[in-house]
Amino acid sequence: MQLSLPNDSVPVKEMFERFFATESTSERIRAAEPIGFDPALWRELIALDLPFMRMSEKAGGSAMSLFDACLMMEQAGRRLASVPLAESVVALRILGELGGDVATQWIEQVRDGESVLTIALHPTVTGKPQLVTGGAVAKGILSFNGTEVTIEVPSQALEAPATLGGSAIGVFVPGQGKRLVVASGEQAKKVWAAGIEEWKILTAAALVGLSREALTMAAEYACERIAFGQPIGANQGIAHPLAVDVIDADGGAMLLWWTLDAIANKRDDAGANISGLYWWASRTARNSVAHAIQTFGGYGLTIEYDIQLYHRRAKSWAQVYGDPNTELTRAGRRLLLNEPVTLPDVGLLEVNFEAPTFTHPLGDEARAIYSALLDPEREDFGEQNFEAHNWDVHRALGKAGLLYPDWPSKWGGRDADSDASKACMAAAAEAGYAGLARGVTSMAGVLTQKFGQAELQEEVLRAFASGEKTSCLGFTEPSGGSDVFAAKTRAVRDGDEWVINGQKMFTSGAELASYVLLLTRTDPDVPKHKGLTLFLVPLDHPGIEIQPIHTFMDELTNATFYADVRIPDRYRLGEVNSGVKTMSAALSMEQGGSYYHFQMRDMLDAVAEWAKSEERDGATVIEHPDTLSRLARVFTQANVSESLNARAQWTQVAGETDFAYGPASKVFSTQAFIDNSADLLDLAAPASMIRSHKGLGVVEKGYRHSSATSVYGGTSEVLRSMVAERRLGLPRSRS
Repeated sequence: MQLSLPNDSVPVKEMFERFFATESTSERIRAAEPIGFDPALWRELIALDLPFMRMSEKAGGSAMSLFDACLMMEQAGRRLASVPLAESVVALRILGELGGDVATQWIEQVRDGESVLTIALHPTVTGKPQLVTGGAVAKGILSFNGTEVTIEVPSQALEAPATLGGSAIGVFVPGQGKRLVVASGEQAKKVWAAGIEEWKILTAAALVGLSREALTMAAEYACERIAFGQPIGANQGIAHPLAVDVIDADGGAMLLWWTLDAIANKRDDAGANISGLYWWASRTARNSVAHAIQTFGGYGLTIEYDIQLYHRRAKSWAQVYGDPNTELTRAGRRLLLNEPVTLPDVGLLEVNFEAPTFTHPLGDEARAIYSALLDPEREDFGEQNFEAHNWDVHRALGKAGLLYPDWPSKWGGRDADSDASKACMAAAAEAGYAGLARGVTSMAGVLTQKFGQAELQEEVLRAFASGEKTSCLGFTEPSGGSDVFAAKTRAVRDGDEWVINGQKMFTSGAELASYVLLLTRTDPDVPKHKGLTLFLVPLDHPGIEIQPIHTFMDELTNATFYADVRIPDRYRLGEVNSGVKTMSAALSMEQGGSYYHFQMRDMLDAVAEWAKSEERDGATVIEHPDTLSRLARVFTQANVSESLNARAQWTQVAGETDFAYGPASKVFSTQAFIDNSADLLDLAAPASMIRSHKGLGVVEKGYRHSSATSVYGGTSEVLRSMVAERRLGLPRSRS
């Protein structure tokens, strides 16, 4: 995995950022209207050879990678560049690939800075008009009629109707100008098809840039505009939609990288990824500008404010190719019906999402334990809940020092490095063993090592590492929900002891555990964040009661009650009233998108398999465009989910600045899981209603399971606020 901007691409991005910020100002964008073409900007682009960047060196281009071309297009999108840039880049690349006298002549003609070459995206039919970006100012229009790639030279300037977003759109009627044949045959068809796919990728990159900039503008305005005595960005009704949009826009940026990675590695789903990316970028741009202009209120509707420029172009850039939703159906055909697609050459690509292969003897040891003790035929095999806890596996791992191999050997670990620990976790993932009790106990153990007294460390760490004892989490309270810092459970000091009274909810795993990581209020007279203390409380002490709570997801959780529970001070973690500091370390371990993309893909596979044999309206369900579109949406959102999760993991590994990437991943992944499980349940109804551990049963089960995912591990409402504050710089919206 490598998800940092490559060193060689950093100056490239910075150059494009400076160029478009300087040369595509709002004043110049406005001056270019209503046509939507800035001739001075076009000449400056030509002088820098940017339209030729994707042409081979042999053809006179720069042979730059598609990755770097996307960096350029994202910056062009941020600044609403009033030139047909994606169109000219693709047209010139096609000419460079095909070669010949006509191609060479036109490549040189474009270099004069006065001749614009654009592309007709759809196959042409003589006399049938189509709208062409840049056509209103073009000297030549590259087109394909199914057999020949030609350049048509208009006999007069094309009609330039007023449109939603400018873009110098012209009405191109094939056959009315001079027609120059560039190439024909299968090679011409192949090069053309790859060019259209590249145009989709470049346009998606521009839409991602547009979305991010519109949201930045909205966030800045929301910080400046005061209403009812505070910035409007402190209102969750403003902050949360913008947070969702920036998660989606960042997801689009990561999906772009994901797609390039799929093409570079020649994955079977690469073509579906291109179509899904184009749809996602179009959808995200639409939502982003809608919420951005809503943030500006009435001012956003006025010509004086720039946000309306973004609002209009967010739609028009994508619509020139037609309804973006049809691309989602195409993604379904490519993914599920094996529709052929010709992929562009991405060139050098240094980013990748491939999970590192951690090969280490400790991983092999763990793998042997799973192989010997896990029974794939068990009904709860692979379940992500505490009921699937396997004591035999847990204790065997503990005996081998493999529950927490990175712990010091004196505490029952193996003094393992990061790679060895990851190899052990990879072995668990391969075996399909969640081991939730292990993860929660790890949190308690790490906090004990960092904040616990020596006597407590001696008591619990080896017991945890051996697999004999586990811990659970006592954070949530009946009246607090995700606001864990509003805890009311009291701990009052009595000499060298503490007396605890209160109640916790959703103490999952308490029926297995020997300890609970308990957040208490130790000073009720200070602000709520300053009067908290964390304890690791033995659950066998008098006064503790555990009551099971059963959920409709078939998962067990608990309510725990504490009545005059007396514990020695040695069970305290950290300083008195410093619970926020201690808790922050704990909560950072809990937030992330986790495994929801796997579950979405499992549901997708189950419904797709069912749809291949089920018939409706005289055809198999899999052939219906609606089915293909809905399944492709799940496919695309699962990819966004995984890419966002990968970004959160990589940020920690690389030590890069974290703009709430873990919370962002969880917000997106849980909502996608909720929405897609409900839609797939509808799609396969009524068969999907039947409970089963196989086939469509995974959809029914996923639907029930998804309902809780936006609650535990931090509710989506709290996490959206974190994203709004840390990613967009909005004021704090929580008390």
